[in-house]
Amino acid sequence: MANTREPRVHPIPILSLRPTQMTVGMREVKEKRKRFREHKSKKKQEELIGRHMIPVVHGPDDRYYVVDHHHLARALHDEGIEDILVAVIGDLTMVEKDAFWGVMDNKRWVYPYDAKGERRSFKDLPKTIKDLKDDPFRSLAGELRRAGGFAKDTTPFSEFLWADFLRRQIERKTVEDHFSKALEKALALAKGHSAIYLPGWCGPADED
Repeated sequence: MANTREPRVHPIPILSLRPTQMTVGMREVKEKRKRFREHKSKKKQEELIGRHMIPVVHGPDDRYYVVDHHHLARALHDEGIEDILVAVIGDLTMVEKDAFWGVMDNKRWVYPYDAKGERRSFKDLPKTIKDLKDDPFRSLAGELRRAGGFAKDTTPFSEFLWADFLRRQIERKTVEDHFSKALEKALALAKGHSAIYLPGWCGPADED
């Protein structure tokens, strides 16, 4: 079973890629769109796309399933980009269709949780990148990491774990209407002992 990153030379339509999560942080998507537009020439934009291939798993139905960079894929789609290069990190074409999602789950290549942090059926996963829903707590978690609240970590879907932690501590309305205030509270929470189990936690826990 291949696990090496194998680039696809021929571009693949973004809308043919199948998501393995239900949500993204739309605030983060908008920021990626803004950075993409800062590359004003078409050549520079193409170079950017070429440097950021989307990691995918090749499934038994000959489809490609995105396992990372959902935000980038959605941002590029929203910017009118139709095709993208991908890097195949896993070949599951030999797996029976009815066993596919179980294998993906076992390998932690899928995160079927909705914008409320509740686990859903695999059949509820969106069929295309454009169908991803907004989870403002995912945006908050991403900004928290960039602000030094926790370290980048190789744990799959680590920022979603932080998003779920923050979801239990901060009101959604605060995140949506007063983002900077929510970030300030998130930074304080991230240093506490109650967050010690989360990936990339970097303390200190003052209440010890």
